[in-house]
Amino acid sequence: MDNPKEEIKSESRLTFMESTSIIVGHGVGAGILAVPYLASRAPWWDFLWILAVAYLVNLLLHLMIAELSLNNKGAQFVKCFENELFTGPFKKVATWIVFGFLAFSVLCNVASFITGSAAVFTSWFNLPSWVGMLLYYIVAGLVVFFGMKLVGICEKFSVLAMIIVIGILFVATLRSQTSPLPSTFIASTNAMALYSTVAFSLSAVMSVPQVVKGVAGDRKKIIGAIAAGTGINSFLIIVVTFMTLLGAGQAITKNGALVDLSAALGGWVSIVGYVFSLLALSTSFWANTLNMRDIIAEQTKWNLKICWLLATLPCLVLALCGMTSFVGFARLAGIIQVLTGIGIIIAYSRSRKRTGQSLICGNLGKLPFQLLVILGSIMATVGSVIAVK
Repeated sequence: MDNPKEEIKSESRLTFMESTSIIVGHGVGAGILAVPYLASRAPWWDFLWILAVAYLVNLLLHLMIAELSLNNKGAQFVKCFENELFTGPFKKVATWIVFGFLAFSVLCNVASFITGSAAVFTSWFNLPSWVGMLLYYIVAGLVVFFGMKLVGICEKFSVLAMIIVIGILFVATLRSQTSPLPSTFIASTNAMALYSTVAFSLSAVMSVPQVVKGVAGDRKKIIGAIAAGTGINSFLIIVVTFMTLLGAGQAITKNGALVDLSAALGGWVSIVGYVFSLLALSTSFWANTLNMRDIIAEQTKWNLKICWLLATLPCLVLALCGMTSFVGFARLAGIIQVLTGIGIIIAYSRSRKRTGQSLICGNLGKLPFQLLVILGSIMATVGSVIAVK
């Protein structure tokens, strides 16, 4: 077989740092701010080994996705499923069903990013919610409108800014009165819930094909960007979690790490928190809408600008209608996630057999590791619906 990277076409090329930042940007977000509460419900050393396991499982998953996409000329999930998973007279129907599920998931996620950013504008500048939504949509949406290269550049600088912001907060925490780290075992189910949230925070599965395309299928850059991006996210999780545990102590709530730190350290932290929240939400907004734009383009062959509008405008409408607050979607999204995860591994397995080679994973892509990734996906889904004690 010819080298797949010679067949990959992309609107632009990404540097290694831009590719890494797209992985970081997709993963970093609200999930990281939820980890400290769950970490406070288990001994601190449990958090460390759970993070290590989640990193390794997510790294395997992302590398398998990269190889699957590489074997399909840099295609996104839906096209990979169409090429590798679905056969027979219902192939198109099954493809559009998967497209519908993914579109629904992205629609609700991006609408929540818009709503969350508008809440920051409302709290910071006292703007009406709908004004904040429109303002954020225009500013953040234009980045994706101008394409992959600008997204990569903005992701790179946003990730650097987030690291600086977290560094400021960490120093402030160490200079204040600190609390002892949690060391009490409460329940094994808490470990499952913690694993689920950490795995969610490390997930950037839909952005992997962007990296494959952006680096023109370069094996070393793909592996490096995925490992480094997931590693940076792990580092951010560690810093945010430990500074919250040290700074807020037993006062950690379900309101989010920065809210708890603000209450413990003083009001100025809320300003820094606004900056981090906007950066985290924006990086996720850019990654998700860029992915959805490309998925729509792959399925319809329409102009990228039209696909951008279709990927972003419904999210704004949903946010303006105030329909993003229903909690039941979280469980549905979890079910979609595990089914998609299993589907990805099956498609990867078929792709690996079809090509007769493994350019990305090598021996780490064999059946035992495929089963490990599926098990990790199931555990993350189960953990997302377990009650925390």
